[in-house]
Amino acid sequence: MEPLLQFAPMQSSVDEGFWHRLSSLKLNKLGIDDSPIHIFGFYAPCSHSQVSNHLTVLSESLPSELSEASLIPEPSRGNRNRCSVPGILYNTNTVESFHALDKQDLLKKEAAKIWDDILTGKAVEDCSVLSRFLVISFADLKKWTFNYWFAFPALMLDPPATVVNLKPASQWFSAAEAESLSAACNEWRSSKSTADVPFFLVTIDQHSCATVRLLKDWEACQGNGNKIFFGFYDPCHLPKNPGWPLRNFLALISVRWNLNSIQFFCYRENRGFADMKLSLVGEALITVPQGWKDTVPSAVGWELNKGRKASRCISLAQSMDPTRLAISAADLNLKLMRWRALPSLDLNALSSMKCLLLGAGTLGCQVARMLMAWGVRKITLVDNGRVAMSNPLRQSLYTLDNCLNGGEFKATAAVESLKRIFPAVEAEGIVMAIPMPGHPIQSQEHDSVLDDCKRLRDLIEAHDSVFLLTDTRESRWLPTLLCANTNKITITAALGFDSFLVMRHGAGPLSQAHKLNAEIINSSSVDMPVNDANGKHRLGCYFCSDVVAPTDSTSNRTLDQQCTVTRPGLAPIASALAVELLIGILHHPQGIFAVGDINNSVDRATEQPLGILPHQIRGSLSQFSQMTLIGYSSASCTACSHTVVSEYRNQGMEFIFQAINHPTYLEDLTGLTELMKSATTLDWDTEIDEEDEDCVEI
Repeated sequence: MEPLLQFAPMQSSVDEGFWHRLSSLKLNKLGIDDSPIHIFGFYAPCSHSQVSNHLTVLSESLPSELSEASLIPEPSRGNRNRCSVPGILYNTNTVESFHALDKQDLLKKEAAKIWDDILTGKAVEDCSVLSRFLVISFADLKKWTFNYWFAFPALMLDPPATVVNLKPASQWFSAAEAESLSAACNEWRSSKSTADVPFFLVTIDQHSCATVRLLKDWEACQGNGNKIFFGFYDPCHLPKNPGWPLRNFLALISVRWNLNSIQFFCYRENRGFADMKLSLVGEALITVPQGWKDTVPSAVGWELNKGRKASRCISLAQSMDPTRLAISAADLNLKLMRWRALPSLDLNALSSMKCLLLGAGTLGCQVARMLMAWGVRKITLVDNGRVAMSNPLRQSLYTLDNCLNGGEFKATAAVESLKRIFPAVEAEGIVMAIPMPGHPIQSQEHDSVLDDCKRLRDLIEAHDSVFLLTDTRESRWLPTLLCANTNKITITAALGFDSFLVMRHGAGPLSQAHKLNAEIINSSSVDMPVNDANGKHRLGCYFCSDVVAPTDSTSNRTLDQQCTVTRPGLAPIASALAVELLIGILHHPQGIFAVGDINNSVDRATEQPLGILPHQIRGSLSQFSQMTLIGYSSASCTACSHTVVSEYRNQGMEFIFQAINHPTYLEDLTGLTELMKSATTLDWDTEIDEEDEDCVEI
């Protein structure tokens, strides 16, 4: 009795780039969609006497994020070292789902596809479908581990095929035949149209001349007395076993051409050329039971792991660059938001946003970290203070080491800390003071203060959003003016002992979206709001509710008044709300021009994905309460009114110096001086009837 024909199993190899592409595809496009994904694998003939070639999947095996995952990716053609093979990938959402997959059923489905391709003749036209493969996987994107299992479905002949006289091709053929066949195979492999066609026909005529043909040329090879061999690219190196692709090839030959005796040629190479000593030739004997075409044959093919039927697991965490790993981990939470909770989240807008933080103290440290958590990568911190011994407990970016030797500058120490936390952040620290009204400039300081003003102006112009996080009221005036002039997104956070204010400034008075009414501009009434082109009130800034200009708030103060004495839990709350305001603005269709919302002010039908977008948020820890308010712009505002911004545009830095050196300059300019005079001269009626409900509106 002839021995059974035994085949060397196909082996898989997964390039690291495949897992990176799958991870990106999963996070950015697929989300929780676990539909099957069409992929491609690649293999080539054995090219070494001691090593078999594997079927390899690469990054290009997967569809790109720009294409539909359901579409079959188009592999490159004509590469002699990469014969493409179609496959299917089932990537599950949980490791439990991965283990619960019905592996035998999945194998049967792929085997049925191969059987159908054989019966319909598709396998003759595109012989790569004979080597279809299947992959199941689970990607743990938090730990960067991947569970996977390959299957190479092979139709089982019943009874199994037997083999006659399997030996090296150099011993099967005559010297002339072997030489001619080597030349024909080398030519076949050198042609771009056939180099990656893995199944073929070999004919040898009476003159020992060999020809390699496509499978569809079978009919043309009949009736001329030529020897016919069925050839295939054999990835196996074993001297007594043909490779796995022969299994389905035998099924095709038996069904398509009703042959019971098949001479096969296992093509193998050495250094890129045909090697007749390594290649094998044999004769397979097949007994086909009657009616076997009516049902799909049984199939085998799940790859073994160290001799056992088990999946494999690979971890890329150790091999990845730490910075790249940190970026992937940092973005993970944001990308997961897009799966279900927030599909409209614009990660590109966040990563490209340039944020300027004025103040690197308790608020600045918290805001910087919150911005990074939202995916903001470009952060600039401005502060001229040094880290004191009292700072590290409340200011989260500093440690005791930053306090030694007089203390490091906060701006630079904060940047170094941010980079230690997240190496990919593009952070810059700038040590400079912010010129302030009520702090007159000495003549010898004129040039340095002028430089600070210009530098602050340039910084604001170079950034997309500005956070006012300083610890005095007057230090916020100049940034507010400059932001109003350039129409920058501006967020203010201010702390009391147990209360806080977080607010977004309205659009600048000279922005193109706002057409100012001349009567409103010239009005001296503090309460008169400025309307935009749509008739909406322009939201106010930090100074719009003031009836006096900002002045020196630091002189002649006791120690508790000089320091920012607050309850420790206050700053994290205010900082988080400040950053959330920015994110809300970026995702609102009207952006900086969005009207102010208050609690329950937005209908469910028009609600934004992130909820309401308030103008002001005021909170109290003593009451554990929080409220949203709206404050409209004032025509007499000392920082953002049309009068002040226009005067700044006309006089430039000279205007700023006037505001800094002369305490009443801003009040005189905006009409607040006259307003206060008129308020003191009001003649109050002290004999108002108690039942008279009329009131005086100032």
